[in-house]
Amino acid sequence: MADLARLSGKSFLVIGRAGMDLYADPPGARTEEATAFTTALGGSSANIAAGLCRLGCKAALVTRVSDDAIGRFCLNQLDAYGIDRTHVHSEGGEARNSLALVETRLENTQSVIYRNGAADFAMTFADVEAVDYSAYSALVTTGTVLAAEPSRSACFRAFELARAAGLPLIFDVDYRPYSWASAKEAEEVYSRAAAICNIIIGNDVEFGFMAGGIDKGLEKARSLIGDGAQIVIYKMGEHGAITITAEGEVQTGIYETKALKPTGAGDSFMAGFLATMAAGSDVRTAVQTGSAAAAIVVSRVGCAPAMPTPDELAHFMASADS
Repeated sequence: MADLARLSGKSFLVIGRAGMDLYADPPGARTEEATAFTTALGGSSANIAAGLCRLGCKAALVTRVSDDAIGRFCLNQLDAYGIDRTHVHSEGGEARNSLALVETRLENTQSVIYRNGAADFAMTFADVEAVDYSAYSALVTTGTVLAAEPSRSACFRAFELARAAGLPLIFDVDYRPYSWASAKEAEEVYSRAAAICNIIIGNDVEFGFMAGGIDKGLEKARSLIGDGAQIVIYKMGEHGAITITAEGEVQTGIYETKALKPTGAGDSFMAGFLATMAAGSDVRTAVQTGSAAAAIVVSRVGCAPAMPTPDELAHFMASADS
């Protein structure tokens, strides 16, 4: 069992991709009709790191980016958000960076993601073994890092090294079918990762996927506590979330907001949740704060640039109904 009090150090090591997001402009435009696009830092892990930095924590990213203009865009963006990129390396050859074309639309939202020859999947043992894990408060990763080799094996090696250093392991399931060779492979790998980690966050569809059926998702989430996890958060969209610990279960609702898009909610939830836990709050408060952060991000353009500051989050929670 990990010492979750270590989160108070507010220094997070995040493993996973950084990419470029292109948003059809103006908001509401469909991609095929757009004549302009705005750029932003993207990639689930980079978004989480950006959110943590916005909320007063420190975050370092471990990944690879392409050795080209898009990769350099990502490096510049990491610097702009204050994300430590000491362990972000460039991958040459035919590797290409993650690129997403996204719409700021609430209904019939289209998202086209280019992941062929993804540079972040080239992360190796050497990349994760170069990290001084004792310098961090926790290790955070998302499911996309596990979708291909050598990134998958490198991530599991990072889990081993982080555990040996006493770090809590935090896993966002983040299932993206297009990244995986098969659903069966994804189910097996995610179950293996979940069995190792201390805090696991996913939605009802993702837990259902891991369990082999949507109706079995909550049962799967509960079983992870029995297997050694300390906190499991089962998100249910507009129906809120069920937070499961060894002490029992707590259900919380969502914050009402005028949403512009559905994307970015999971990354902002993770950042808000972890920053609040790091500040010493109880789990319920951390989940509610994560929900508020998610509500803010879906009401703004972009993901990383939409992440709230502490003042924005506090004002929103004080004025909104949940």
